Amino acid sequence: MSTDERHRLSRRRFLGAVGATAGAVALDPASAVATPGPARTPCAHASAGAQHFGRIFNLAPFAQQTPKVEAALRELGRPGGLLDAADPLAAGPKALIVDLSLSANNPNNPDHTAGTTFIGQFIDHDVTFDASSRLAQVTNPVDARNFRTPALDLDSVYGAGPVAQQELYDPADHIKFKVESGGVFEDLPRRADGGAIVGDPRNDEHLIISALHCAFLLFHNNAVDHVRGQGRLSDTMDVFSEARRLTTWHYHWLVVHEFLPQIVGQAMVDNVLRRRRFYRPRPGEAFMPVEFQTGTYRMGHSMVRPSYRANLAGDNGQPFFGFIFDPSQEGSADPDDMRGGARGARRFVGWQTFFDFGDGEVKPNKKIDTKISTALFTLPLGAIATHDAPTALPQRNLLRHLTWQLPSGQSVARTMGVTPLAVADLQELAALDVGFERSTPLWYYVLKEAEVVADGLHLGPVGGRIVAEVLVGLLQTDPGSYLATRPRWRPTLPSKSATFAMTDFLTFAGVDPASRGQ
Repeated sequence: MSTDERHRLSRRRFLGAVGATAGAVALDPASAVATPGPARTPCAHASAGAQHFGRIFNLAPFAQQTPKVEAALRELGRPGGLLDAADPLAAGPKALIVDLSLSANNPNNPDHTAGTTFIGQFIDHDVTFDASSRLAQVTNPVDARNFRTPALDLDSVYGAGPVAQQELYDPADHIKFKVESGGVFEDLPRRADGGAIVGDPRNDEHLIISALHCAFLLFHNNAVDHVRGQGRLSDTMDVFSEARRLTTWHYHWLVVHEFLPQIVGQAMVDNVLRRRRFYRPRPGEAFMPVEFQTGTYRMGHSMVRPSYRANLAGDNGQPFFGFIFDPSQEGSADPDDMRGGARGARRFVGWQTFFDFGDGEVKPNKKIDTKISTALFTLPLGAIATHDAPTALPQRNLLRHLTWQLPSGQSVARTMGVTPLAVADLQELAALDVGFERSTPLWYYVLKEAEVVADGLHLGPVGGRIVAEVLVGLLQTDPGSYLATRPRWRPTLPSKSATFAMTDFLTFAGVDPASRGQ
């Protein structure tokens, strides 16, 4: 069975399981609260409920849906188009990391480490999963099912829990996760066909996200030992619940105190923590807005490097370098790229490349700008939820703007009271001859705003506020989060940093360089 077939099988199993476990509480779309139409207030706070998508802004679409507009979106996002960073892939994955002259058109971000991208992707997979809408086919967000809960509750990790979804858990200790070995270090548990046994199949799209998922599994398992060691709780499920709370709250802390400041800037985080102006659902009524899901949060695609050093000595004693995706590796049992769905002794992550452990080995992210790494223009079908064309990730992002009928970046900026970018800032879009330089697809606008306003180091005022308000809002409206229940809480697990950081998380999980002995 090919890698793509394994991915398709695992996704079918996942969606079937979700339907079985969540169907009993699914809202009937016909009786749901509809998002107000464009004639109403430009800011909306209604949705069809947690299991469906919604809108923050009720604004006109950025463009009419015509063949010419769709063709322009495909042209903008095509391989070799305006968004393509034109990375010299022929130089090889190692050279693209060590030779800075090859990154002139796709600059590094000195303020982010390479792991920032994948924390962002992990968060995305925790709060949103659209498996029903189709590219460029107009869909009302309230009619589209979100297969993740709109909460940072790690349902992508815990699934339906150790009783309802036992396959995720260790049969010898059923409140701990099942974790297997890839030959040297940890790997996701896998079926005989290679498909991962995981709460969300997207967390096996590539080696780095699967390794991060493993770190969360191991963190929880060690939290179980920690709770047991305290001797306060005797009931097994009470121990599980406390270990899950510890895991989830330390994750929340990292989102608020490490990830968000890197992505939107500390000033924006502080402002949003004091007051959310636009995303304002009532407690317990959070929903996933499409302006976040497609228009702004996909800023992470601009942060992806064309290639990575997965570890320092896993490839016959040498570093394992590989492209994030390489079409030539299709069907390989032990591919030379970072794609998921494969197991091998060299296929593990040395986290000193991705987070700063103070040993000088960490590598940077790419800037948030309008240049996307060339390797993302030819995705393997296994990395696409619907396994269909186009395989250029930017084209998929842009066509999704037609699906949701998203507003332009300029109209969102004006609604927010932010001065929009000048036409001159977007003049490269004029050649598409559809007016995108004046009414810009929100995702492209947010990338350009970051480039113009913040030199690509973090998002600008429009993109940054949407991302911050949604993630903070998900926490502040969730009765299970520390921000909602104990806002003065501080991390309680061991920390070597001044405040609990991602390096501390990985250390507690036992996947840090010192624990690995390399």
